[in-house]
Amino acid sequence: MTACAIEPAAANEENGDGEDGDGEIGNGDGETPRTERALTEDGETPRTGYAVTEDGSVPRTACVITVDGSYAARLARGGDSWFPERWTLDGPEPYAVPLPGNQPEEPGTEVQPMGDGRVLIRRFADGRHTFSLLYPTGPRTGELPLGAIECPEEGTVLRLLPPAPGGEKAYALAVGPLSSAVWLVAGGAFGPEHLAQVPGRCSGGVWLDRAGRMLALDRETGGRTKAVVVDLERGGEVSPLLQIADGSDDRLLLADPDSGLLLISSDAPSPGRPRLGWGVLGSTLPVRFPECLRVADCTLTPFAIQPGQVLVPESCGVALRVDGPTGSWVGVWRPAARQVQHLAAPEGWLAGAGLWTEDGELLLPYATAQAPCGVARWTAAPGDGALAGEAEGPGGTGATGAGDAGPEGSEGGGGAAARSPEPDPPEPVVARPVPLQQAPLGNLVTK
Repeated sequence: MTACAIEPAAANEENGDGEDGDGEIGNGDGETPRTERALTEDGETPRTGYAVTEDGSVPRTACVITVDGSYAARLARGGDSWFPERWTLDGPEPYAVPLPGNQPEEPGTEVQPMGDGRVLIRRFADGRHTFSLLYPTGPRTGELPLGAIECPEEGTVLRLLPPAPGGEKAYALAVGPLSSAVWLVAGGAFGPEHLAQVPGRCSGGVWLDRAGRMLALDRETGGRTKAVVVDLERGGEVSPLLQIADGSDDRLLLADPDSGLLLISSDAPSPGRPRLGWGVLGSTLPVRFPECLRVADCTLTPFAIQPGQVLVPESCGVALRVDGPTGSWVGVWRPAARQVQHLAAPEGWLAGAGLWTEDGELLLPYATAQAPCGVARWTAAPGDGALAGEAEGPGGTGATGAGDAGPEGSEGGGGAAARSPEPDPPEPVVARPVPLQQAPLGNLVTK
């Protein structure tokens, strides 16, 4: 069992004078440019939070975006120091607000934007995970302590879960040797609150509904990993979600509550080698593993799904981070298409971060010395599914051609994606999670 103790929050405090408000702090001239990447506690460069590496660990993204796309937060760097930074994305143009504290942050510190513009920060020191909400107040940073969690059991690791729908609450996952605990760390009445205890070691974390009730976790028990659903309103009741084959490792990487589209990693079709596949929540059809999602010498990691496509999951745009021998770029794919469109990532892309809009626009945040806060926008060209884009930010705008490919030599196709066929009348999507049991694997690998 994962044993964690709760410590009450301290009194409200600020790092500076001024009223509690949403005063914005612009980037003054001469400020040290931010780097585009943060570091994990072990010194490694984080990646996206939805893929699984060969050793089973879950990499993270350097920039976290709210579900509605209003705000983003990251741990930025100024010289040799790290500090939280909030990005506002829903205005005429994106802008950043630095939120430095009284002292520099550690490289492994986690930040997450809330729906009201405040930034949740998780710090670890002296065996305690402390949580606070940061906000701009005049020229300084205001800080509201939320309390702390202490996990005395050796080997327990605590991480923030991806932003919850609504933006009012935030959650963390404490993974111990034999079980995992889900905590409400922001938005509760009395500081951190223990919500659920799940047998087994869990990783990942994907929200399946817009209410923030159904949380999917990848649970390892008996040497195998299967995705399960935790109902946070029924005392943490656990039910199976992915059971593709008895001996397979089946993980949920990403989900869209509107269409029910699921992006899945499983070694069922190729034992010992994870494949990227897709399915639909509540559908009777099996998970499919398109051949186009296998790119030689590259790793594909889904990081964003187009929302709002109710009952038509095949039409959802899916953004992929593609990591290859020559670097990282962006892939765009739809379940109805038979190839991946490869796009050159904007310079300084905060790799693994991005957001689809309901209108089919893909937003990619980036940071450079000239534009410390920018967003590249890619939109589907009418008729052929190709993408055209432009970058916006304080540093100016620049156009990018449609269908820009990744580094030369990358396989898996380029150019415009295949046009989506006219879908058949869709079946109603079941609102509650049901297990995805796969039929025999003979005909499930599709082109």
